[in-house]
Amino acid sequence: MILARRAALRLALTAVPAAYVSTGLVSAAHAVDALPAARFVGWAQTYNDYEIAAGRIALAKSGNEIMRGFATRMIAEHSESAEFLQKARTEAGVSYAPDPSNPPNTTAVLQRLNALQGPEFDTAYANAELASHTNAVDQLGAYSQNGDIGALRRYAQLQFPKAKEQLEVAKRMAGGRS
Repeated sequence: MILARRAALRLALTAVPAAYVSTGLVSAAHAVDALPAARFVGWAQTYNDYEIAAGRIALAKSGNEIMRGFATRMIAEHSESAEFLQKARTEAGVSYAPDPSNPPNTTAVLQRLNALQGPEFDTAYANAELASHTNAVDQLGAYSQNGDIGALRRYAQLQFPKAKEQLEVAKRMAGGRS
């Protein structure tokens, strides 16, 4: 029984981060170029949708109050962010343009999270949030500095400090210091 739990935990620790590496969620150590406006909107919508969905899964599956608190915060903050994005997108006159080569493979990550329970879930969720927010800091930072449309750049500038703060919490959760 203990060996089975250890094997499941080892799988959780390796599978979710590996999914991010293979789908481009883990950022490189170099600067990220700002996406064109429509691709940025597609990325931002995917990011908000993912964070809301992952938060809901965490509320359903985790008994860890720190994870549940973070999940509640992600649902609230990313729901608000999605509303701001819609307003900025309308103001900018930019349509949603998902880019299969850019956004993370959030469906696979959500499916993976949905399959886990207990401490294995908590570990995988923390690692997924670390990867997601690392990518968000890169994308929002790049667009807030070099984005080509003012309304979307203002959106990125508003969301960037929030993403940095969320990243710090995710780092603590993934490192077990939450």
